[in-house]
Amino acid sequence: MEISAQQVKSLREQSGAGIMDCRNALTSCKGNVDKALEILKEKGLTKAAKKSNRATGSGLIESYIHTAGRIGSIIEVNCETDFVARTDEFKEMAHCLAMQVAAMNPKYISEKDIPEDKANDVVAAEVCLMLQPFIKDPTKTIGDVVTETIAKTGENIKISRFLRYELGE
Repeated sequence: MEISAQQVKSLREQSGAGIMDCRNALTSCKGNVDKALEILKEKGLTKAAKKSNRATGSGLIESYIHTAGRIGSIIEVNCETDFVARTDEFKEMAHCLAMQVAAMNPKYISEKDIPEDKANDVVAAEVCLMLQPFIKDPTKTIGDVVTETIAKTGENIKISRFLRYELGE
């Protein structure tokens, strides 16, 4: 089956994957876009898992102040190189994460950060940033958003820390 450039372009816009990855996924699925998206997602998860042990010495600190000025957040997101830290994908993800912290008020980055004495008293999906539904697309978790960005940038990404301020707290 012949895969058109328009099909590749459409899949690339949906997935953010590279041109050849999109073309190969479409070819292996005989043009089925949904199956190709699944293949690309699995490939992205595999790439992210392989990169998880790499050092993240660069990155940026992003802040967000809610329009009313009553809530603000600041987050440190790390990656491997300053080149990736300057990309639009990375900056956009960091900004969305800062908004997520302001909106959802997580207490911990992941489940492993919950103290043992509080583990039975909290719902991990509510208090762990990585497990929370993404405010811009509730079908994804923050962990999914970070994994997708790892697949797009080709570098390991970690959230190091965050703070949230609310007026009067």
